[in-house]
Amino acid sequence: MNAQAHILLVAPTHYTVSYAINPWMQPERWLQDTAGFGAQARRSFNALSEALRAAGCRLTVIDGEPGLPDMVFPANAGIVLDGRLLLARFRHAERQGEEAPFARAFAALRVAGVLSEVATLPDGVFQEGAGDCLWDATRGLFWVGWGQRSNQASVKAVADYFGQPVVPLALITERSYHLDVCFCPLAGGEILYYPPALSVDSLARLRERVPAEQLIEATEDDLAHFSVNAVSVGRQVVMSRTTDRLRSVLTERGYQVREVDLSPFMMSGGGAFCMTLRLDRHSAAARHADPVVAVA
Repeated sequence: MNAQAHILLVAPTHYTVSYAINPWMQPERWLQDTAGFGAQARRSFNALSEALRAAGCRLTVIDGEPGLPDMVFPANAGIVLDGRLLLARFRHAERQGEEAPFARAFAALRVAGVLSEVATLPDGVFQEGAGDCLWDATRGLFWVGWGQRSNQASVKAVADYFGQPVVPLALITERSYHLDVCFCPLAGGEILYYPPALSVDSLARLRERVPAEQLIEATEDDLAHFSVNAVSVGRQVVMSRTTDRLRSVLTERGYQVREVDLSPFMMSGGGAFCMTLRLDRHSAAARHADPVVAVA
């Protein structure tokens, strides 16, 4: 993609780890050194910002709000394609308070001309943004995760709103509570993924659509490093400090890996992708095409 990637970040001013809604979260550890981890989070955020800029990204940084520590993960706040944004609806009460401030932030981005439209989900649909809905520019489709946070009805809701093909992927483990924890479409067409996170049917759908030579299997160690939760921009990949194996695999395929110490955010179950929301993604299809029926 020739256009400069435009990424939204949320400053970690109010970031803490104060509750546990996924298996990675460590509030008891955070309490051992609240000030120290808070300072480390700010350093990590600055390092991530520098890595993204070095990868050629334009950044928009907004403030979070007190009492909403996970606003620092804006990937979960919405899905953006062709300037149109579909607001998330969170499953857990701890994150539902984020919906209103993110809606205000996206309204401001619409006024600024960054977004052309902001829409809400149908009643009864839980969908946690780009964390569970990954655009694959190579294939012109959304990979849509469901089963842990987003519900199955979100698959059709995404297809109906964006009018793009969708491929549902059922998440079957609590550690892969969002698709972006275990699945990453790379700019060159490869898919980096952790097979045990997906159902048998979902793995079959993936392997039907992606040639074996473009599938990169992540290990449990890669998952624990939050290396699959990566930001792919052209031939550069920004991620948390990764494993020697995965670094070598990506380098051999022609990617430049930019590693950042994101350990304070990994204590909440998030990595580089969770901390970003891409605002400039565009499809090759018409912006208002007819909805495509989701794969059952």
